[in-house]
Amino acid sequence: MEPMDNVNTKACAEYEARLEDYVAGEAGGVAANEVTVHLKSCEGCRGAFEAAAAGTRFLRVASPLVDRAVDPGPGFARLVMARIRTEANQRAQKSIWQSVATFAWRFAMSATVALALLMAYASRQPVQTTTDLAQMRPGDLLSDPSDPVGPPASRDDVLRMVADTDHGK
Repeated sequence: MEPMDNVNTKACAEYEARLEDYVAGEAGGVAANEVTVHLKSCEGCRGAFEAAAAGTRFLRVASPLVDRAVDPGPGFARLVMARIRTEANQRAQKSIWQSVATFAWRFAMSATVALALLMAYASRQPVQTTTDLAQMRPGDLLSDPSDPVGPPASRDDVLRMVADTDHGK
């Protein structure tokens, strides 16, 4: 049997269903003759037919072996799925995202330790009771007591403030 790697196995859409019947031996009469004629002229359908025929021959040969096979039992599917999950988990752990997650976890832990050390250091510092800032009262903000505090009372006051050429001096 030659390898089917370089053979075109793409069947024509209108002959695909007919080829299935032809391979199974269910096509008869005019339909079988049409498929036979088409197979001579179409490389894609001929490749698909040869692949299907090879598969059918394989199934005929393997059929007695399958009939004599031992039933694996009800736990077989569970065992296979458990192995598949284990393999998938191992592959996921080896992926690049696992290394990113590990790096992020280490970074978060380092930041937490640094924050704890800073808080411990700050708690050991003596509390400063006096401030070096000057104490001001609200009345100290005004340099000119005649200058009114608050918003202008009228539109004229707004215009006077805008037109003031002394610029607050």
